[in-house]
Amino acid sequence: MHVAFFLLLGAALARFLLRHPWADRSPWIIALSGALAALYLLGPVLGTRATPRRIAWLVTVVAVWMVLVLLAPSFAWCAVPLFYTGLRTLPPRAALFLVTLLTAFVVFAQVQLAKNGFDPDLVVAPPAVAAIATAVFVHAQRLAERQRALIDDLIRTRRELAATERREGTLAERQRLSMEIHDSLAQGLSSQQMLLQAAERTWDSDPSTARRHVRTAESIAERNLAEARRFVHDLAPADLAEGGGLEEALRALAGRESAAFRVDGAPVPLPERVQSALLRIAQGALANVREHAAAASAALTLTYLDDQVVLDIADDGRGFEPSAGRDGGSGGVRGHGLPAMRVRAQQLGGTLTVESAPGEGTVLSVAIPLEVRS
Repeated sequence: MHVAFFLLLGAALARFLLRHPWADRSPWIIALSGALAALYLLGPVLGTRATPRRIAWLVTVVAVWMVLVLLAPSFAWCAVPLFYTGLRTLPPRAALFLVTLLTAFVVFAQVQLAKNGFDPDLVVAPPAVAAIATAVFVHAQRLAERQRALIDDLIRTRRELAATERREGTLAERQRLSMEIHDSLAQGLSSQQMLLQAAERTWDSDPSTARRHVRTAESIAERNLAEARRFVHDLAPADLAEGGGLEEALRALAGRESAAFRVDGAPVPLPERVQSALLRIAQGALANVREHAAAASAALTLTYLDDQVVLDIADDGRGFEPSAGRDGGSGGVRGHGLPAMRVRAQQLGGTLTVESAPGEGTVLSVAIPLEVRS
């Protein structure tokens, strides 16, 4: 529109000078054309909002243009860019009044320029052009408003989605941390409590047994301290952090819990997430055996198959009814035992099954696909 305005202004000035090279009003026409061009250049500096300065500028531009049209009707078609300027700047009613006023001046100018008498086209064409220009502007404005509304909705939706994802991530991290703490620190503290209570009961009657319980509790406390430091570092199990791999970590765990351990099949490299999950499940399962099963023996079996790795934890304890939702034995309902193990397996695309019955021991089996998404 800016380019069109200056082209129309230049064409009108050239037409006037070619037809009236030395007319008395020529200096006024040139001066007013320059003033109108300078004023129009000032418009973008004032912005597009309907501020008092912007409205005063528009009134001045229209007034100079009207004087030019009265002196030289060939400047009439500069009104088309002014249509859009008024429509963008003024409220709807004021903009409609301005468009009507500009159109009237264009009709007046066309009639003045007519050489062959009155022509109906000269009266009909300017209003038609004004109507088309106004309709195009209104349509463009509506499209722009819809686009702005759509962009606002998209931004708001994106923010809500980001907030939801943050909340879900926070909840998932809390759940993961709760499982990590339950399978390591909480189980260790529970074992220490049981050992220290046993030591207190036998302190006077059997000092050597009591001291042995205390030493075992001290060893568990040392492991818990290593786990706590590992939480601070990267939350990886301390046994795995020592670099021996899953087999060595399970063997060390079985040794501490007085359980048997064996590996079946050809070992293959496992992702760190799988190793960590299997070790945590083994820790939780053996803790349940120690606290609830009253078992004489327990065994860990790590089996490598073609498409999955399977970890079995079996004991010959008192057993329990899996449908009752217990961790094992008769210790009562727990909040983070089997559910936490099942969640760990499911997060890696695996499954966890429990086979048990009262008085017949328990076999817990977890199977993880060898190809899991990291």
